[in-house]
Amino acid sequence: MSTTLIIGILTSYFLMLLLISWLTSKNANSTTFFTGNKQSPWYLVAFGMIGASLSGVTFISVPGKVYAEGMAYFQIVLGYVLGYVVIAKLLMPIYYRLNVTSIYEYLAQRFGWISYKTGAAFFILSRTLGSAARLYLATIVLQLFLFNDLGVPYWLTAVITVLLIWVYTFKGGIKTIVYTDTFQTFFLVSAVIICTVIIAQTLDLDLFGLFQEITQTKTTAGGSMTQIFFWDDPNSKLFFPKQFFGGMFLAIAMTGLDQDLMQKNLTCKSIGDAQKNMYSFTAVLVFTNFLFLILGGALYVFAGSKGVDLPMKAGSVVTDHVFPTLALNHFGTVAGIFFLLGITASSYASADSALAALTTGFCIDFLNFHKRDEGQKQRLKLLVHIGFSLLFLIIILFTKWYVDTHPGTDLISLILTIASYTYGPLLGLFAYGIFMKRKLREITVPFIAIGIPFLCYYIAQYAPVYLGGYQFGNELLILNGALTFLALHLASKKYNS
Repeated sequence: MSTTLIIGILTSYFLMLLLISWLTSKNANSTTFFTGNKQSPWYLVAFGMIGASLSGVTFISVPGKVYAEGMAYFQIVLGYVLGYVVIAKLLMPIYYRLNVTSIYEYLAQRFGWISYKTGAAFFILSRTLGSAARLYLATIVLQLFLFNDLGVPYWLTAVITVLLIWVYTFKGGIKTIVYTDTFQTFFLVSAVIICTVIIAQTLDLDLFGLFQEITQTKTTAGGSMTQIFFWDDPNSKLFFPKQFFGGMFLAIAMTGLDQDLMQKNLTCKSIGDAQKNMYSFTAVLVFTNFLFLILGGALYVFAGSKGVDLPMKAGSVVTDHVFPTLALNHFGTVAGIFFLLGITASSYASADSALAALTTGFCIDFLNFHKRDEGQKQRLKLLVHIGFSLLFLIIILFTKWYVDTHPGTDLISLILTIASYTYGPLLGLFAYGIFMKRKLREITVPFIAIGIPFLCYYIAQYAPVYLGGYQFGNELLILNGALTFLALHLASKKYNS
C-alpha cells in the first residue's frame, strides 16, 4: 500500500470520528461526560463494548498466539461467559440500586472512605497501565508501516495518537464514546471477516477447507492449530481449569469491577436494558474471539503455502507482527485497508473509553466533583483529561522500551499478568463486601491491597521450584483475590464489637 493511500484512509477515518464527536457533544455538560444522561440505547452499548473490550492487543496478539498455542485462548473466552453472567446477575443490580456514577462508591457505602479510595486507586493504576500498553500496538503499527517512510520519529507518532483521542473525547465523554465505539467496532469485526475470506480465496479454499488446512498445521509445540482444550499437564499455563476459571475471574474483575466498561452499562436507561446489553455483548464477544483464532490459523497457513518469511527478531518469530506484515504486504489493497481500519478502530475504541473512565474515576473519587459548580467541574475535567492523556503517552514510550529490550514479548499475556496483580485487591474487596457481613478495620486495607500482590508475585516466581514445576497462569488473579479476602477477614470485626 502506498503512503498516500494510508494517509488518506486514516485522515478520512478520524474526520468521521470528529464528526460523530461534534454531533454527540452538542450542549454537553459534566453530567453528559460522565453518565451520557442515562439515555444510551442498550444495543449500541453492547456492540460498542466489543471494540472497547478487545483492543488492538486482541486484534494482533490473539491471531499471533495460534502459532505456539493453537486455540487455547478460547478456553479463557469460555470462562468469560460465566463471568459475564455473574456481572449481570450480581454486580449490576448493586450498581443500579445504589445509583452510583463511579462503581467504587459502593466501597464507600459498604466499608468507608479508606476502602473507597483504595479501590479507586487500584482501578486507576490497572486501567492506565493496561490501556496505554494496548494503545502502544496501534502506534507501533502506524510507525512501522507509515511514519517510518515519512521520517517521523516514534515519539511523535505516539504524541499524535494520544492527541487524536483527546480531541474527540474531551467534550462529549461517555456519550460520544458510546457512538464512536459502535462505529469502530464495525470496522474491527469487518476487518477480521474480510481478511479471513481473502486468505481463503487466495488459497482457492472455501471456509470449511480453510479450517481443515488450519487443523492440519502444527504449532511450535507439535499440536494442531485448532486445538482448544488442554487437559494433559496440570502444571502448564494452558491447562483447561486454569484457563477457564482464570477467564471467568478476569471477566468479573476487568469488566464488572472496572469503571471503564461498567460506565457504559450505567448509561443505559434501566437495569433491564443493561442486562440485555451484557448478554448480547457476551454472545458477540465469544463469536468475535473465535473469528480471531480462525484468522490466526489462516495467517500461518497462508505463509506456509506461499513461502512467505515470518517476521523474526533475535531468532524468534515476532507473532505480534505477523498479521500486520501479511495484511499490508501480501493480501492486497482491500485487506490492507480493512486491516488499517481494524487495528485503528480496536486500539482507539479501547483507549478512548479508558481515558473517559479514568477522568470520571479521578474526578468523582478524588476531587469531590459532586460538591462543585458547573464551571469548576468543566475546568477540572479538562485538566484531568489532559493529565491522563500525558500519562498514557509516558507509558506508551516505556512499553516500547520494554518490548525493544525483551524480544519475543507476548503483549496480551503481559497485560493479563498485570491485571492479575492489580485487579486482585479489587476482587477481594468487592467479594468481601458482598458476601461477608462484617466491618473492616479500614486502616489495614491499603496495606493489604499493596502487600498481597507482592506476596503473589513471590509465590508465582517460586512455584516452579517448590510445587513440582507448576506455572501460574490467569489463575493468579484468583489467588490474589482469595488472599486479599482472607487478609481482610483477619482484619475485620463484628459490627456490634
